[in-house]
Amino acid sequence: MFNITFAKDFLLHRLTSKNRHGLHSPFVYRLVDEVIYDSAEKHEYETIEQERDRLLLDERLITVTDLGAGSQVNKNRQRKISDIALNSLKTPKLAKLIYRLAAFTRPNNIIELGTCLGITTLYLRRAAPEATVYTLEGCPQTAGVAQELFSKADANNINVVTGNFDDTLPDVIASNAKLDFVYVDGNHQYDATMRYFNWCLPKVHEGTMLIFDDIYWSAGMKRAWAEIKAHQQVTATVDLFWIGLVFFKPGQAKEDFKIRF
Repeated sequence: MFNITFAKDFLLHRLTSKNRHGLHSPFVYRLVDEVIYDSAEKHEYETIEQERDRLLLDERLITVTDLGAGSQVNKNRQRKISDIALNSLKTPKLAKLIYRLAAFTRPNNIIELGTCLGITTLYLRRAAPEATVYTLEGCPQTAGVAQELFSKADANNINVVTGNFDDTLPDVIASNAKLDFVYVDGNHQYDATMRYFNWCLPKVHEGTMLIFDDIYWSAGMKRAWAEIKAHQQVTATVDLFWIGLVFFKPGQAKEDFKIRF
């Protein structure tokens, strides 16, 4: 049933979404034209994707502690790193987009909920070399593999925070005067997603970008995305099906965009 519903949602999105043409918001047009549809290869892509290839060949077993909605593919606690890399890492296309979005935002701080094996974190680090990067992961052994990756890639200035997001996220938010870039890719459930969103709200500003992953994952995630879009502080959202972008720009007419990606 999940697959059928997901496929219907995807088809509907393709039928109702737009490309860069017909966009009347200058900000969103620029975002789509210069960032979302930027197909130029970058040096960072090649080096990080080489790290992905190594993870895809890593046959070590680790014990996965899953504190969120769980995997749709593998429910076993003992998993090969190669299987996690295959099934749980963001696709190269999406990970590269996350890189471009972070580079576009030029954040002073980045918070990522859901480190997994660290590939997307590495993209974020490379996109904003001067930013303070926090990546939160619930599974200690998965976080350990990511830490190995960061050390190998000479990206040791990443703050890896291990534990339940409900326990770790409030302290990370409190340590920053404002939030610039937050990527929520963990615990894909309605209550948790709305909790993280509401915790972030007091620290957002005109330049903040919030990204929510898997907004069509389930009925609960679709409900959360609808409520986030409707929130009075939110002035613009961009629905790319796989992820949703949220902006807070005072004075801008409230608009929601569906963009083909």
